[in-house]
Amino acid sequence: MTVRKRGTAETVVRARGLLPSLSPAEQRVARVIIEEAATASRLTITDLAERAGSSETTVIRFCRAMGFAGYSELRLTLAAEAGRRDEAVEQVGGDISPGDDLAQVIKKIAFADARAVEETASQIDVAVLEQVVDLVAGARRVDIYGVGASAFVATDFQHKLHRIGRVAFAWSDTHVAMSSAALLDERDVAFGISHTGATSDTIDAFTQARIHGARTIALTNFPKSPITTVADLVLTTAARETTYRSGAMASRLAQLTVIDCVFVGVAQRTYQQTRTALDATYAAVRDRRISPDRRRQ
Repeated sequence: MTVRKRGTAETVVRARGLLPSLSPAEQRVARVIIEEAATASRLTITDLAERAGSSETTVIRFCRAMGFAGYSELRLTLAAEAGRRDEAVEQVGGDISPGDDLAQVIKKIAFADARAVEETASQIDVAVLEQVVDLVAGARRVDIYGVGASAFVATDFQHKLHRIGRVAFAWSDTHVAMSSAALLDERDVAFGISHTGATSDTIDAFTQARIHGARTIALTNFPKSPITTVADLVLTTAARETTYRSGAMASRLAQLTVIDCVFVGVAQRTYQQTRTALDATYAAVRDRRISPDRRRQ
C-alpha cells in the first residue's frame, strides 16, 4: 500500500483525529482548518487567529501538533490541496440535506463511504501495520474486544482469522471480555476496537490483557485517545461524522478497511497454512449451498 505523506484529505483527517486531544483554543483553530480548508489557505496567521477566536501563538502550537514546522508550511499545503478537495465535494454536493431525493442520497452516501475508505488507507502507517501483522501471525491466540458498532467489526475479524486457522475470540460482553483477558499471557495478542478510543468496556478488558502480559493493539479514529495509552501499537481510521452518519455509521467501513489489511497481511505471512485452512473450511460448508439444479425447480 502506498501512503501519501500529506494529501488533501490527510491534512484535514489529521486535524479531525487530533481534535479531542487539543486544548480548547487549539480546537477552534482546528475547526477552521477542517470546515474552511480552502479559505484558511488564503489567511495570514493573524487572520486565522482572529477567525478562530484564538492567538497567533496558539496557531503555531496547533501547527506543531499537526507535524508542521510552522504556519507557512501548513498554509502552503492547504493551498496545494484546496482545488482537489473543492472539485471532489462539488461533484456530489456535500452533506445530505432533508430535501435530497433518494437518488442524491445514494450518490452522497457512496461518495462519503468511498472517501472514508480512501482517507483511511492514505493515513495508515505501514511500518506499524507490519508490526501488527507480525504480532497477530505469531500469536498463540487473539482476543478481540469491541462493543456497540465496533462489536460487529470485532466479530468480522474473528471470523476471518478462524477461516485461516488462527485461534481468535471476539468479546462484546464486558464480564466475559475481562475474564478472557485475565487468561492471556505474553504469547497472546489483545486487539481493542473503539471508534472514539474512550469506551471504558473495551479499555478495561484491554488493560487487563496487558497486565497479564499480552501485547495490545488498538484500532481507533483518534490517535491520542485514552485507549492508546495502554496500547503497544495503534492503528487509526479516518471516519467523518455528518448529519445522518453518527460515529457508529461512519466508523464501520473505515474499521473494516484496516481489519482487511491486517487479515491479508497475516494470510500472506502464513500462506501455506492459510491455503490449507481455506480449502478445508470451504469444503466444510460446500454442501450447505443449494445446487443449480435445485434453484431451477
